[in-house]
Amino acid sequence: MKKRINFRKVGSVWLFVLPALIPLIVFWIYPILRSVYISFTDWDYMSPTYNFVFLDNFIALFKDDRFYDALWNTLVFTVGTLVPTIVLGLLLALLMQKAFKGSGIVKFILFSPWITPTVAISIVWTWIYDPDTGIANAVLEFLHLPALQWIKSSETAMLAVIIVTVWKSLGYAMIFYLSALEKVPGELYEASGLDGAKGWQRFRDVTLPCISPTTFFLVIITMVSSLQAYDQIQILTQGGPSGSTRTLLYMYYQLGFEEFNMGQATAVAIVMIILTVFLSAIQFTASKKWVHY
Repeated sequence: MKKRINFRKVGSVWLFVLPALIPLIVFWIYPILRSVYISFTDWDYMSPTYNFVFLDNFIALFKDDRFYDALWNTLVFTVGTLVPTIVLGLLLALLMQKAFKGSGIVKFILFSPWITPTVAISIVWTWIYDPDTGIANAVLEFLHLPALQWIKSSETAMLAVIIVTVWKSLGYAMIFYLSALEKVPGELYEASGLDGAKGWQRFRDVTLPCISPTTFFLVIITMVSSLQAYDQIQILTQGGPSGSTRTLLYMYYQLGFEEFNMGQATAVAIVMIILTVFLSAIQFTASKKWVHY
């Protein structure tokens, strides 16, 4: 009788879990396992047959200088977008925390880049970055600063892509921080004031700890988004000049859909998954020391 009851309980649990589990298996677990298998083959993406080459793709990848350049570019791009997005997003939220006339419109304007397609934004920024007629150099000239080649130079192309990505993400971070700031208990500010805490001390000892879960969430989301960035790189630079903006994801695209080396391309994808899991694990481990729930 007990076994029948347990069987019914397990069956009822699976009945509710399966609707969510089936899409997870079909669209996430199976593609990952399939990609792992393809990374051990020499499939060219077009032929119906292919050979099993085991670790040859990974060995060739780790011997390719482009891989290490792409890995470095990926880390630079991730850090270069993560830190400004978090810091400037919080600064904007602090500035917009107090309501004023027209604040809703300003918030919408700041948030609008996030909901605008990245392709459309990137096309506009190609005009902004034009060395001869672009607004970017016009602003630099107004500030009496030397003009830059922006996306046409390997020295400034990565900076240009980072600026576009940060500009697009600022409103998203601001909205989350605005919500977090509203939930900080006023009693904590009053208590810190009684202890003699000033503006910066109150911000450091009260505000930052209380909004740390939001910061942690934004760090993870922004990091993963940066690792998966493709649209702005494709439109602005196509991974150039001279590979200066080629990230791991863009290298995956080039290997798979330009060079038709899908085996090695999926090897890059596996490395990206491992890198994402590794960086996320570091964040989750470190969060135990600075995130306060």
